Amino acid sequence: MNEEFASYLNTTGEVGYVRRVVSSLTYVEGLPSVRPYERVMFETGAYGYVNAFTEDMVETISFSEVPLPAGLRVARTNEQLSIPVGEELLGMMIDPLGRPLRQDTNWVSPKTLRVVDSEPLPIRARARVTEPCVTGITIVDIMVPLGKGQRALVVGDQKTGKTSFLLRTIISQIREGSIGIYVTVGKSKLVIRQIEDALMKAGVFDRTIMVAAYAEDPVGIIHIAPSAGMTIAEYFRDAGEDVIIVIDDLSMHAKMHRELSLLGRRPPGRNSYPGDIFYIHARLMERAGNFITSAGERSITCLPVIEAAHGDITGYIPTNTISMTDGHLFFDYNLYVEGRRPAINPFLSVTRVGRQIQPSIAKEINQLLTGFLSSARQLETVTSFGTELNEQLKTTLEKQRNIYLFFNQLASEIIAPPLQLYLFCLVWTQHWKDMPSEKVEKELHAIINHYATDTSFRKQIDALTAKATSLDALLSLVQKNSV
Repeated sequence: MNEEFASYLNTTGEVGYVRRVVSSLTYVEGLPSVRPYERVMFETGAYGYVNAFTEDMVETISFSEVPLPAGLRVARTNEQLSIPVGEELLGMMIDPLGRPLRQDTNWVSPKTLRVVDSEPLPIRARARVTEPCVTGITIVDIMVPLGKGQRALVVGDQKTGKTSFLLRTIISQIREGSIGIYVTVGKSKLVIRQIEDALMKAGVFDRTIMVAAYAEDPVGIIHIAPSAGMTIAEYFRDAGEDVIIVIDDLSMHAKMHRELSLLGRRPPGRNSYPGDIFYIHARLMERAGNFITSAGERSITCLPVIEAAHGDITGYIPTNTISMTDGHLFFDYNLYVEGRRPAINPFLSVTRVGRQIQPSIAKEINQLLTGFLSSARQLETVTSFGTELNEQLKTTLEKQRNIYLFFNQLASEIIAPPLQLYLFCLVWTQHWKDMPSEKVEKELHAIINHYATDTSFRKQIDALTAKATSLDALLSLVQKNSV
C-alpha cells in the first residue's frame, strides 16, 4: 500500500470506495466528513478534489491521466486543494498543480501552500485604479488605454494576432517592474513552446511564471488552470509586487466546465453551458483588481482571452465575460485581412477605467482621433460611390491612411509612450504629406528602430515630450525640432 495513502487513512479514520467512474468524474461512497474542494487521494497514488455531493455519494474530479477502476479506496487529506507558491516559481513553467514541466536540476519546490479557490478580497480592501498599464501598443495606449488593476477582455476570432498582443503587453509590463504570469488553458505543446521562446528571447522569462495546461491533460487539470494562475498572482501581490496575468483562453475553460457539468448530469442552459458558468468566471475576475496591502497599493491586472467565432461577440460566453470585465479589446478579422497589425477595432473596443488615468496629452489625442477617424470613416463611405474628391477630402483621407500606418506595428515592436506622442505629432502635422504609404511605413519603422538603439536620440525625444504641457504645445515643439 502507498505509505502516504496509509498515512491519510490513519489520520482521518475515514475510507471511501469508488463506485462509478465517468471520464474524469469519480463517484465515491463513504467519506462522511469530507468538505467541498478538499483534496482526496486514490489508492493508486493519484489525486483529485471534491466537486459536488449527491444524496449518497461524493463527486470528485480526478487528476489521473488514465481512467480509475471502480472499487478503489479513497482517503481524505483534510486539506483544501492547494498549490506551492513562492519566489522559486519565477522563470519556471509549471502545471496547474505546481509541478515543473521542464527538467531543471536546480528546482526547489516552494514551501508555502496556498488554496486554489480562495475568496476574492472585499471592497474595503480595494482602491481606485490610479496608474496606467503601458502595453507598448500605440493603438491601445492612445485609443483604448488600460490601467493597472483593470480586467480587460481580449476578444476576437482565432488567428487575429491576440497572442502577439498579449506577449508584447506582458513584456512591456515586466520591463516596468511587474511580475508576469501566463496561463495557457488546453493549448498545444507547440503553441506553449512558442510563447515560452518569445518570453525568453525578450529577456523577461526570469520574471515570468508560465502555468501550462496542455490540450492532452486530464479535464480536471485544465479546469483549475485559471484559478491556479490567479492564486500565484495573489501571492506576489501580497509580497508587494504588481502582477499582470494573461489567461489564454477562457473559452476553452468554459468548454471544460460544460463537459464536466454534462458528465455530472446537471441541467444544461443556453448553448448547453450550466447555469453556474457566469458565477465561476465572475468569481475568477473578482480576484483581480487594485488592492490596498501592507506594502501600499498593489495591482493584479488580468487579461482574459475569449475566442469569438467569426467575430461574433454576441455569443453567450463573450457577452457574459464582457459584462464582468472593465472593458474589452476587439480583434477584428476583417481588419486583419486588410493588413492592420494589431487588428484592434477602436470603435468596437471599450475601456471603462483606462481613460480616467490617461496622461493629459494622450487624452487630448484620444479625443481628437476619435472624432477625426469617425468623420473620415463616413467620408470613405461617401467616396466609395464614386464621388469626385476635392483637395480637402484628399488631405483628410491621406491623413487617415497615415494614422492607420502609425497604428501599425511589427510583431517585435514595443513603442514607449514618449515615442508614440512624437510619431503622432509627425503624422498630424502632415510631415509625410504626398508620400506613398510604403515610404511612410518605412520611415516610421526607421524612427522606431532609431529610438530603440540610439540613447541620445531617445533622450532627445523623451525630453521634448516631457517639456510640453498640452497637445498644441507639443505639436509646436515637434514642428520646430523634427529630428
